[in-house]
Amino acid sequence: MIEEMKKVTLFSLSNKKDATISALRDLGIMHIEEMALRCSGSIEEEKKKAELEEVLKAIEDEKDKKEKIEERSLSTPFNEAQELLFSLLKERKGIEDENLALNLERERLSSFGSLDPRIVEDLKKEGIELHFYSISDKDYKKIRENKDFKTIVLKEGKQMYVMSVNSIINGFGALEFSLGSSSLDDIAKKIDLNNLRLSEIRKTFKSYLPYQKEWLKAIKDSSDSIVYENAKSTAKNDGDILYITGYIPTKCIKTFKDGASKFSWAYLIDDIKDEDNPPTLVKYPGFVRIIKPVFDILGVVPGYREYDISTYFLLFFSIFFAMIVGDAGYGLIFLLLAIVTNIKSKKASDINILLYVLSITTIVWGAFTGTYFGSEAILKNVPFLQKLVIPAITNFPDIVGVDSAWAQNMLMKFCFMLGAAQLSLACVLNIIHKAPKKDLSWVADLGWLIDIVLLYLLVLYLVIGESCPFTLVASGVAIGFILVCCFSAQGPGVPFKVGLIRSLGGFFTTFLNTVSCFSNIMSYIRLFAVGMASLAIAQSFNGMGAGFLPLGIIVIILGHALNLVMGILSVVVHGVRLNLLEFSGQLGMEWSGYEYEPFKKVSK
Repeated sequence: MIEEMKKVTLFSLSNKKDATISALRDLGIMHIEEMALRCSGSIEEEKKKAELEEVLKAIEDEKDKKEKIEERSLSTPFNEAQELLFSLLKERKGIEDENLALNLERERLSSFGSLDPRIVEDLKKEGIELHFYSISDKDYKKIRENKDFKTIVLKEGKQMYVMSVNSIINGFGALEFSLGSSSLDDIAKKIDLNNLRLSEIRKTFKSYLPYQKEWLKAIKDSSDSIVYENAKSTAKNDGDILYITGYIPTKCIKTFKDGASKFSWAYLIDDIKDEDNPPTLVKYPGFVRIIKPVFDILGVVPGYREYDISTYFLLFFSIFFAMIVGDAGYGLIFLLLAIVTNIKSKKASDINILLYVLSITTIVWGAFTGTYFGSEAILKNVPFLQKLVIPAITNFPDIVGVDSAWAQNMLMKFCFMLGAAQLSLACVLNIIHKAPKKDLSWVADLGWLIDIVLLYLLVLYLVIGESCPFTLVASGVAIGFILVCCFSAQGPGVPFKVGLIRSLGGFFTTFLNTVSCFSNIMSYIRLFAVGMASLAIAQSFNGMGAGFLPLGIIVIILGHALNLVMGILSVVVHGVRLNLLEFSGQLGMEWSGYEYEPFKKVSK
């Protein structure tokens, strides 16, 4: 259920801005309208938060997974500890940059051997000048033939390194290099000293592992400060009056009024108008809340004026998941994973419970089709499992004694039936929602319902060859089409003639949507196709592995693991699509909402 919202404007005195914003945050129920994303006050807090996160990451990087850390509280002021560690971070970055430069210099100088630059300088004072060059072997042959140049080869190869004595080589493709001021030994010693200092810095960060919670709290406090500054920036001043607008759930209005009375605020509470765009607060009924993590992962939120389809989404998503994964063996793996996760966490989270539901539905569907790791032998040799099979949808018709073509057709028919049922449900929900509001567009939804049912019969004829009453289908689809053409733009307060003209204006669009309605029903064949593809892959790996046992067991395990991952991806691509596009599209949903996020403290 989508919670009803009220639009609220709060008024206070401008000179009490900080107190008002703090009190509003303490109430924690108002979603501020058009909250500023950044302001001058929050920029500094964002910088502080980034520094805290850098330090925390550096501390966490020193954690050994096997090592148990006992949490403690800092004995020194937190700000001093943060300042120390952040300065060490900057020092570490400087040392790492210096080491990078030193290693590059060492690699460059290694071409000249261990020659000390100080010796070169001493020789120069004695009148002996040494110059160092990089040159190709072909160009060096030309120099060697020239008696004006005295050279010594330092490194041979296609790219040679040479040293000339008291002569400068111009041209010949020679590139002169400087030895710099440090020898290879000097560089090595400097790198060793730097590494020693880096090790000391790491030990310092590691010593702060017991105090991670201090940084976590500071980060949360900083996040609160950022939001506070943005809320403060959002509030408007009109002379001596401060005002701020937002949305509050109707059930929280009494709490707000009590707070307003306590803090001497004036306020204006309005019903949501057409031009308003309130946030969406979905109240999931009981068990259905387990589907929320899926919505969170997908990042979809219904609009305030749209439907809460969480119950239907959970129902159909579970069925689609079972049909796409399609194997009781895989369902058992999911079930074991859910049990292990539950035992480790000692409490079943919503995701954990959802995994239980999906694994059980997959096991049930796999039992109905007789599919256990894609193996025909398992079903053949365990008579009890054969009793669980529904012959009309089995993947192994020969074992249960039915015609394979018939079983395949019945499975496809079930997919189309599922599609027609889900799309018809969308039409029924629209009718139930609109009829009490005297919204005549419900007649158009009735037209769509007629079209879906009759087009379903046409799909069965075209795909699996079932008999079809063509006259009934043609006349029924025509009636449904006319109803949609005449009533789709009707609505509360819209004169019938105006709605009729607008509806007829969308004639061509309605025609395309009718064709789309047919393709939407056809789209549910993907449940059959993907399920069969998964079965074929499982059988292929079983066949490959069986050819060279016992090593083939590894092939079978890896093959099923790959198939399992592909099945999960297929659920995301196909199972989610059928709910978010086909079903939601028939409902007229655009998922245009954004979440209700009340202005409140994150840290406690």
